[in-house]
Amino acid sequence: MTVSIDDALARLDSALNRLEATVTRRLEAARSPDDRDVELAIMGEDRARLAAALDAAQARLAQVTATADDIGERLDRVIDTVEGVMADQDGAARPHR
Repeated sequence: MTVSIDDALARLDSALNRLEATVTRRLEAARSPDDRDVELAIMGEDRARLAAALDAAQARLAQVTATADDIGERLDRVIDTVEGVMADQDGAARPHR
């Protein structure tokens, strides 16, 4: 099962939006300084997890891009070879004058 980079980034964006909404709700609630420290620690952990997910998505994108470039180069070589063979056959099929 292949997950596209766009899908991964959309999920990441959705997770960030949910995180922001949660943080906003919690900040609006009355709490003590200890609660803020806990919340900041939780947010730091979430941020680290999301950053790791983004890094993984970017690495996957780089891998997919490199693979696509390699395939493109190979296809170009195949096309050149086929065109060369076809040109040789056209030249051999025509009578010389």
